[in-house]
Amino acid sequence: MPKDASGHLIPGRLSPNRAVPTSIARPEYVGRAAPAANRDGDRYSPDEIERIRAAGRVAAGAIEAAAAAIRPGVTTDELDRIAHEYVVAHGAYPSTLGYRGYPKSSCTSVNEVICHGIPDDTVLADGDLVNLDVTAYLDGMHGDLNRTFLVGEASEEAVLLVERTREALARGIRAVAPGRQVNVIGRAIEAYAKRFGYGVVRDYTGHGVGRAFHTGLVIPHFDDPGATTVIEPGMVFTIEPMLTLGGIEWDVWADDWTVVTRDRSLTAQFEHTLVVTERGAEILTLP
Repeated sequence: MPKDASGHLIPGRLSPNRAVPTSIARPEYVGRAAPAANRDGDRYSPDEIERIRAAGRVAAGAIEAAAAAIRPGVTTDELDRIAHEYVVAHGAYPSTLGYRGYPKSSCTSVNEVICHGIPDDTVLADGDLVNLDVTAYLDGMHGDLNRTFLVGEASEEAVLLVERTREALARGIRAVAPGRQVNVIGRAIEAYAKRFGYGVVRDYTGHGVGRAFHTGLVIPHFDDPGATTVIEPGMVFTIEPMLTLGGIEWDVWADDWTVVTRDRSLTAQFEHTLVVTERGAEILTLP
């Protein structure tokens, strides 16, 4: 994703796919056009939750390792290399690699890219935003998170967008409680984002995760009255609000992955995998 004359991102060149040692177990979808349908629900036993936590810890460590290299002049492909090597060094598989044909081990979404940016030869510049999204598959479970980082010295509006998107995630997590419907999560996020005039992306959501990368459970980030699934103890899912400085309309590049704001406004995102407890929620994707 280099930039055109207007400073907007355009597709860049991809490096070859990175290798994963044969000793590391692959998710069932690797080498297939699509994953198998999830038929096991979204609730987990204590042992399974600990396995998700272990996978999440690897993913979180990979993001920290890659984030340490963020600076002007670094390519998004280099960030992917660091994340990939961290994940496989810890005996895990980078879940995005081979998922529905995705070619890399992480997503690196820069500036106006809402999500699913493919790491390539894009060179990060002073003032950019970059979101790192890593999922690790370990011992039969996936752990998924992302964080947005500032590159060098960013504008005040970019700094505030990042801080407030992080807070939007925190508010969504605090809204989780057994017996509530999942729309309370989006209600909390949207109410907060509207205070600043931010757009809240609707068409890309949180999701169930664990045995499957995406289980079919949908967690909207806006107040969706149709999101009536009741939250129960033992449920595992992600919350990952995407906020924009402009509109929420989007376009997808010809690669069928990279989603950008139609008005090319800046966007930020934060995500955690969490488990519902008797009193609220516990984050499973901490280092």
